[in-house]
Amino acid sequence: MKKSNLELLGLSEGATEEQIKDAYSKLRAKYLEDRFKDGEEGNEAARMLTKLDTAYSELMSELSESQNAENGGTSFEKVEELIRSGDIQEAQRVLDSFNERSARWHYLQSVVFYKKSWMNESKKQLEIAMQLEPDNEKYKETYRKLNERIKSTAQQAQNPAGDGQGVYQGQTMQSSGDEQMGGNFCSTCIQCCALNMCINMLCNCCR
Repeated sequence: MKKSNLELLGLSEGATEEQIKDAYSKLRAKYLEDRFKDGEEGNEAARMLTKLDTAYSELMSELSESQNAENGGTSFEKVEELIRSGDIQEAQRVLDSFNERSARWHYLQSVVFYKKSWMNESKKQLEIAMQLEPDNEKYKETYRKLNERIKSTAQQAQNPAGDGQGVYQGQTMQSSGDEQMGGNFCSTCIQCCALNMCINMLCNCCR
């Protein structure tokens, strides 16, 4: 906390919120009364009252920011633990409870989206995190790897047979019947065709 503000209230570093409020209340009451005095004494009391209000406002703001940072740090650690344990739904719930969304928040939201396989959404959150903290190497490296993953996935989608395996309507020929839309349709058709060919051959032989 700003030292000059603390000194104005007669406090030292480490003062609690209750101590700040108490000191402010007493001094403000004094200056409110003194400002009606004649001459320079009254003018000085009015000036001190303004300084006192400013100091109190700044100190309370600093306390609030400090408390938010501490609570946020604890919550961030909780989100990271939930992600490691695989509880993505709860991790998202905790992230949604944040009032202020810092670069770290957007980074963790990116990780949650990645775990859900929402690549584009994950990329957008990382971009926001890098805008807020442009010098963060961790975010930059994660962004680079994510782009490589997205590019690789797009290439595989464009050339699904590139690995040498046969493909049928988005499924490999090695896929089980349960994995394909409509069941094991291909193998059934092949069996029917083969049976029809055998029947035709038998019929021709009998003629």
